[in-house]
Amino acid sequence: MDLFSSSRSSLQAAPLAERMRPRNLDDFIGQEHIVGKGKLLRRAIEADKLGSIILYGPPGSGKTTLASIVSEMTKANFVKINAVSAGVAEIRTEIKKARDNLNFYGKRSIFFIDEIHSLKRGAQQDCLLEAVEKGEVILIGATTENPYFEINSALLSRSRIFEFAEHTEDDLKKLVFRALKDEEHGLGLYKVKLTEEAITHFIEMSGGDARNVLNALELAVLSTAPANDNYRHITLEAAEDSTQQRYIRYDKSGDNHYDVISAFIKSIRGSAPDAALHYYARMTAAGEDQRFIVRRLIVHASEDIGMADPQAMLMAHAAWNALETVGMPEARIPIAQCIIYLATAPKSNSVIAAIDEAMKDIKNKAVGRVPLHLRDTHYRGAEELGNRGYKYPHSYPGHYVEQQYMPDVLQGASYYRPTEQGREVIIKRRLSLKKQNKDI
Repeated sequence: MDLFSSSRSSLQAAPLAERMRPRNLDDFIGQEHIVGKGKLLRRAIEADKLGSIILYGPPGSGKTTLASIVSEMTKANFVKINAVSAGVAEIRTEIKKARDNLNFYGKRSIFFIDEIHSLKRGAQQDCLLEAVEKGEVILIGATTENPYFEINSALLSRSRIFEFAEHTEDDLKKLVFRALKDEEHGLGLYKVKLTEEAITHFIEMSGGDARNVLNALELAVLSTAPANDNYRHITLEAAEDSTQQRYIRYDKSGDNHYDVISAFIKSIRGSAPDAALHYYARMTAAGEDQRFIVRRLIVHASEDIGMADPQAMLMAHAAWNALETVGMPEARIPIAQCIIYLATAPKSNSVIAAIDEAMKDIKNKAVGRVPLHLRDTHYRGAEELGNRGYKYPHSYPGHYVEQQYMPDVLQGASYYRPTEQGREVIIKRRLSLKKQNKDI
């Protein structure tokens, strides 16, 4: 039973993204790591031996589409449940029907619950858990939220999680050209010429969401009158109108990409928060990978701030955690907070200078052996080899005692040189007093 199917007239009235929804796995675009030929999930669907699964990924990545394909390929009863409005009573009623179908007719039931994270923990998820656990129901849950945070752990343990990725640019281009050629469900009856700039704009403004691309394309085609050659010319201007967003000239693999990220980093280093936010906004609007941006923040929390404010590294990792757990667009807020923090923090490059100088010595000098008193003594005979004489700092006043740490040939080498910025003022004073063998 296919609850996704519609009459021809109602389907033709649906948005392009709905009309172009693929009906079989061969037409499914993207997610090759999940439903490519020979992959586990594809084999299970084709054999009609699907177990309970959770489909997790961003909007428009194909989760509901895959469920609709399952509904057409399976011999099981396919039941769609609205996670937002379904109460415990409705779920129990559907479970009873599924149990009866299994007991009396030997027919399985598949429950598809879109946005399953909206089911309340407790009664709703618990009654579903019991049915899944007994094998009375096969669950397909779809969610844009991290299931490990939003779904009952017992329910998760009885389901296999498949993570969907955003559609790639190639995926989205295939969808666009398929829609332009398809005369039955797509825009194939219209004569359309689409510029490369317009395609790029549709894709970059979509956020990887196939629905956004197709619906913007449809609006552009339907709102553009045929020219003298009878073609509807979809230019960049028409694409901007249909998305209500201006084109951002930003080539993610070209000079513009490197120019903007360079300006972003230099603005943080130069303590210019407004400029840093501007470049972050420009990259975000152009569809830059947020993980790439936050990775740069983590690096520069050490490279440009370092020990002047060690909290900067924690802020950068907090931005990464926010991106992974909350996702965009909400994660733009904690990421922006991190950018402001880094840009306004005291600056020091002493960390990168220290490690680079240490690495240079390793590469260019004979570094000698580890001093005897620092070598491992956790084996029989170590002291007989002379591995003794280590002074345990905690046994001395101020938890410090003067002794040799560097190999003989590097005595006097100095790599870390704290600046007069931020917390390094305190660190510099502490190191100076230790060298003078004074209490801090």
